[in-house]
Amino acid sequence: MDLLDRLSVLHGIGLDYYDIWGRRHRPSVATRRALLTAMGIPAGEGADLVALVEEAEGRQWRRLLPEVAVLWPGDAPRLPLTVPAARAERGFAWTLTLEGGETLRGECMPALLPHEDAREVAGVRYLRVSLPLPYLPPPGYHRCEVVQGDSVCVLRLICAPARAYQPEALSGEGRAWGLTTQLYAVPSRRNWGMGDFTDLKALIELTARQGGNLVGVNPLHALFPHNPARASPYSPSHRCFFNTLYLDVEAVEDFAECEAVRMAVADPAFQARLRALRAQELVDYPAVAAVKRPLLERLHAHFRSHHLARDTGRARAFRAFLAAGGERLRRHVLFEALQEHFHARDPTVWGWPAWPRDYQDPEAAAVARFAEEQAERVEFYAYLQWQADLQLAAVGRRSFELGLGVGLYQDLAVGADRGGAECWSDSHLYALGASFGAPPDELNLQGQDWGLPPPVPERLVAAAYEPFVTMLRANMRHSGALRIDHVMGLMRLFWVPPGGTAADGAYVSYPFRDLLGIVALESQRNRCLVVGEDLGTVPDEVRHALAAVGILSCRPFYFERDQAGSFRPPEAYPRQAAVSVATHDLPTLCGYWRGYDLDQRTALALFPSEEVREQQIVDRSVGRARLLVALESQGLLPEGMSVHPVGSPDMTPELARAVHVYLARTPSQLLLIQPEDLLGQIEQINLPGTSEERFPNWRRKLPRELEDWAADARAAAILEAVRAVRGS
Repeated sequence: MDLLDRLSVLHGIGLDYYDIWGRRHRPSVATRRALLTAMGIPAGEGADLVALVEEAEGRQWRRLLPEVAVLWPGDAPRLPLTVPAARAERGFAWTLTLEGGETLRGECMPALLPHEDAREVAGVRYLRVSLPLPYLPPPGYHRCEVVQGDSVCVLRLICAPARAYQPEALSGEGRAWGLTTQLYAVPSRRNWGMGDFTDLKALIELTARQGGNLVGVNPLHALFPHNPARASPYSPSHRCFFNTLYLDVEAVEDFAECEAVRMAVADPAFQARLRALRAQELVDYPAVAAVKRPLLERLHAHFRSHHLARDTGRARAFRAFLAAGGERLRRHVLFEALQEHFHARDPTVWGWPAWPRDYQDPEAAAVARFAEEQAERVEFYAYLQWQADLQLAAVGRRSFELGLGVGLYQDLAVGADRGGAECWSDSHLYALGASFGAPPDELNLQGQDWGLPPPVPERLVAAAYEPFVTMLRANMRHSGALRIDHVMGLMRLFWVPPGGTAADGAYVSYPFRDLLGIVALESQRNRCLVVGEDLGTVPDEVRHALAAVGILSCRPFYFERDQAGSFRPPEAYPRQAAVSVATHDLPTLCGYWRGYDLDQRTALALFPSEEVREQQIVDRSVGRARLLVALESQGLLPEGMSVHPVGSPDMTPELARAVHVYLARTPSQLLLIQPEDLLGQIEQINLPGTSEERFPNWRRKLPRELEDWAADARAAAILEAVRAVRGS
């Protein structure tokens, strides 16, 4: 192995990978140098690779303890301790402070401890030994401190449970089902042009009446208030906070107190604007923001004068929210005020990398001055986050009151936009010049670049995983279940070098066992079921590890085929899985049946070649026939329908019902039903590979108002059939 290979491996860069065709790819020298440089390792042309390798190998030998260690049940209760050999016969003291407050102390001599390894670094010989603990602490976050002379080192000890949380509703042979929707797409007779948190509560109540157990939503992460048109929930500004466009203005407590705002809303001209927004086929995010934002500003002003100025109970509750949110919340709302400020001065300012340099560091003096001078505006954004937290908490409580069994099922995006609050707040954590995506496949011969900056594994470890822990807690707090998008990212991400394409990419490894242990711990603490989105080329190691810890796999119907291409029978589905017809990136049931997605891809020139297009058309025709055969094998083929009709029958309500009954019969713990399929919608939510200018991604509303879903004959028949199989 040459020096560049050694340096790459030391920093987690894979030396090769296999694509979906089984072909081996070895990332180029230029790619590896570029990725190392993006990590902060100056490995460009002319770099002293010998010195860089020695530095990387030596760094782990210069600390008494690593920054963090994650132990699982069954692991030996010991920690790696590294000391210079010359100090091996000097005693040291250690203190282990358990999360509950209990303190354990001891003294040892390194020379007398079990020896693990030795290494000479920069002329100094180091020994690595095992520091034994009295016992394996219980699951939680603990603190270990080692003192030897004037050397003090602290380690964060994270002890994981054996498995992630699973609700009682799924114990034994328990199976749950429910709806998964894009919240913004839910039309109702009372919202202001897009689905909101009150609609979500109504959907929880509708699901409970139908006998369902959960309601899933798209990521609710904070986006970009200065530019509401940036609508992708999978390119958020910050994953620990909320998109406040989902606020129901009329549900804010200050609305009931503020007569002036109530009168403004009751004005006939304002009501006409709301009716026009509701009537639109697509969500007009800027227009929704234009009606909500001014009124929310007036409600905040009311709150300041009637509560903060008088130190009422609500004022104290707000201050408690700010205290609980701490520095992370402070930085997020400060970011939103700063971005608004600079974008108002120059509309080309898209994010913090385009700000004046003095403001690009959250700890800079200029940022502190802005926070003081614009305290009221910063407070406004904090007020919005508080209201969003209150409204979503009410949704979570309602699901508990109704005994849904699982409840609110949230979605955690795999990354954050490089220009957003998350990357500004923790810019040191990310390789901001690189991005991640996916290697080439049949439909994307050049691979995919998702444009999101990846976290640097070593920096995540140096932070003792705190950003990851905080993110999980923020997304599990009000949820009964959490879907982790691209769960393979816990093990590896496909990095794209700065200035390169996905065809130039390479995989970078992450501390999978540690991150998985933290997911299991936070899952138990928040009583939150975890589903891992494991679609695509996922290593068997990942799926086996997820299954062992009780994390559910995603199983869309379209992909569940045997080697011959036939749809798997229901009994062949895994128990520990969330099954569905499709996902937000796949065609709806009607769209699949009619090949509407293929027509769209043809019209937008998305196929990499005519040969691929023709093959997809043929495969779809065969897929329709195989679907009918699968239904026939289960006795589910609708009356009067043949497996070999002349032409293709429509995706009739009876056929849609049969597909859902087919999935309901699986032993899988969760069945997820999309309203698009309940209501017979043909257009899909997102068409990968397109921009908002070419396709209305993340904007299309559902075809019927929420209040009418229960009375819709097609939807009622499907839900009744699912309930008959899965229970209520």
